[in-house]
Amino acid sequence: MTTPTFNVLVLCTGNSARSILGEALFNHLGAGRIRAFSAGSQPSGKVNPVALETLEKHGIPLPEARSKSWDEFAAPGAPEIDFIFTVCASTAGETCPIWPGHPTTAHWGIADPAHIEPMAARREAFELAYRLLRQRVEAFVKLPLETLSTVMIREAAQKIHAECEQ
Repeated sequence: MTTPTFNVLVLCTGNSARSILGEALFNHLGAGRIRAFSAGSQPSGKVNPVALETLEKHGIPLPEARSKSWDEFAAPGAPEIDFIFTVCASTAGETCPIWPGHPTTAHWGIADPAHIEPMAARREAFELAYRLLRQRVEAFVKLPLETLSTVMIREAAQKIHAECEQ
């Protein structure tokens, strides 16, 4: 019997920093059980180099990372998404596209590290964002997703966020 693969979409406004970290972490820690993507409501068009630097520092390179619109995942032929995580407050409050399959959604708000100055402080902020997302993703991938209802998964995701370090 094969284990199902779950598709995760991590959303943020610009799809350049936090959502990129989330995508990489879900793909890495999901170990084939989870296939993750990221997108933005108003994509910046480029991935923040400090996000890629942070991932590489932790042994999770994401050379194919690109900043893209969430419209790609609402279009015909897009992968059906099982779970959506918003990682910035502005995206969580926006009117989202109609997602095929009606995925389970949760908000994991993480402070934006992208515009912190000086550069040393920005790198520290990316490290913090990475650590906070990693805690949440590690806890989520341990859930018995195959046996939980969508309501139970949403509640578990919210509980994970509430219990993890802020």
